[in-house]
Amino acid sequence: MKYDFSQIEAKWQQKWDENHTFAATNDYTKPKYYALVEFPYPSGQGLHVGHPRSYTALDIIARKRRMQGYNVLYPMGWDAFGLPTENFAIKNHIHPEIVTKNNVARFKQQLKSLGLSFDWDREINTTDPSYYKWTQWIFLQLYKKGLAYKKEMSVNWCTSCKVVLANEEVVNGVCERCGGEVVHKVKSQWMLKITEYAQRLLDDLDKVDYIERVKTSQRNWIGRSTGAEVEFDTTAGDKLMIYTTRPDTLYGATYMVISPEHPYLDKWADRISNMDEINAYKEESAKKSDFERTEMVKEKTGVRIQGVEGINPVNGKNIPIFVSDYVLMSYGTGAIMAVPAHDTRDWEFAKKFNLPIIEVVKGGNVEEEAFTDCATGIMVNSGILDGLSVEEAKKKITAYLEETGKGHPKVNYKLRDWVFSRQRYWGEPIPMVYCEKCGWVPLPESELPLKLPECESFEQTDDGQSPLSKMTDWVNTTCPHCGGPATRETDTMPQWAGSSWYFLRYCDPHNDECLASKEALDYWCPVDWYNGGMEHTTLHLLYSRFWHKFL
Repeated sequence: MKYDFSQIEAKWQQKWDENHTFAATNDYTKPKYYALVEFPYPSGQGLHVGHPRSYTALDIIARKRRMQGYNVLYPMGWDAFGLPTENFAIKNHIHPEIVTKNNVARFKQQLKSLGLSFDWDREINTTDPSYYKWTQWIFLQLYKKGLAYKKEMSVNWCTSCKVVLANEEVVNGVCERCGGEVVHKVKSQWMLKITEYAQRLLDDLDKVDYIERVKTSQRNWIGRSTGAEVEFDTTAGDKLMIYTTRPDTLYGATYMVISPEHPYLDKWADRISNMDEINAYKEESAKKSDFERTEMVKEKTGVRIQGVEGINPVNGKNIPIFVSDYVLMSYGTGAIMAVPAHDTRDWEFAKKFNLPIIEVVKGGNVEEEAFTDCATGIMVNSGILDGLSVEEAKKKITAYLEETGKGHPKVNYKLRDWVFSRQRYWGEPIPMVYCEKCGWVPLPESELPLKLPECESFEQTDDGQSPLSKMTDWVNTTCPHCGGPATRETDTMPQWAGSSWYFLRYCDPHNDECLASKEALDYWCPVDWYNGGMEHTTLHLLYSRFWHKFL
């Protein structure tokens, strides 16, 4: 006798649905177990093998915990805003909402056919206004606390998606989503001040039960270092501030380098005799990603500024200033001192441009190559530091800089503030309006959710504006503060917005009064086991930890 297994499976899957077999209860007296998987992006292709791989593993845990008497929360939802859906919609002339609905239906049918024990009563979707109302609410709280701000800045621009990318979305010099070329543009962007939380994000890695390689990747991305900020005078009369982890090597600084985007280049334009050469170099640099610019193996390029020099603060010597694209305006101060005797990149640059190489930590032959094994050692050619160990020299030079008003100790982070604007339609509208009289004004919370307007065309404008900018009936509004004419923000939030807090919404997904009740959050949190892909451990976990700490 032959059994039709597909019929048997379908029969029981239907019974599970009808009986809500896997639904978590609101009985908060029972021991709880919160098993969480990364909710998927519902693409048109349906599930790939990575989905059931991680979902099946945690499904086993969830089923075992239910048998052990736990109240198990094993939820599922959809991370459904984003570029791929919008790009598909543009190409095929279908509204992104319809594309999303179709993709979700396909994913859901496939997940159910696998027999996974998800609690479908708590299903969420980041594109549902009842969900993104709370994403917008969180943004308003960030704004009110000074953690969301707008700024003109050089940004990563994907030439294919025609959208601004966060630093974390540029991988090996190309767009993480589409693989397209990334260039630099100056645009006005909403930013989230994640740097305010840098130390907490670092310290609290000791409190979470993550595997060690996840902690390491986050520590490296945050990139804490200790050193000093040092002021270099210039022959133009301005002061160039640099950050260095090795103030002890100041006597070996034989030139300076500033970023092609440094504002002093425009300020000094009438003093610089080779401004045409520098402007041409700036144009070339704008075509490169941050990754390309900072790559160690590439040939060093740069232009010496003719007409302005720096002055070394410890010995008073004039030193040349170069413009080079390996210095980023977005990191530190956009200017560095170069000590070629003890840094390979600086050494190669010095050799190429025939600059002095002065050994200041004894060891090696600095004419042959940089001596970089200099974390310890004895100082030479260093004036007041001669004969001291590196550690003694660091303390003495930092004290000297403070006494003379030329510098001070400083903790620095590689982590940059989060670029939060996207020039696309299919994302959460940013609930801000601009009034000529009042400036940027937040939408009243009572008016949330601010819904996306209906539209037929999702193409970006030629100047890189969001498609929303063309919808004047939606854009033109009144100022919530003074009642005068105002315009809505037309950029939307990045896909990371909805996924930065979704694990909290699962605790209480139908709540209209708040993102989740305190009672539900106190009961279900923290998540007991989170399963997902290593490719998300820097961006997604860093962003969600930031939002969680803020909330």
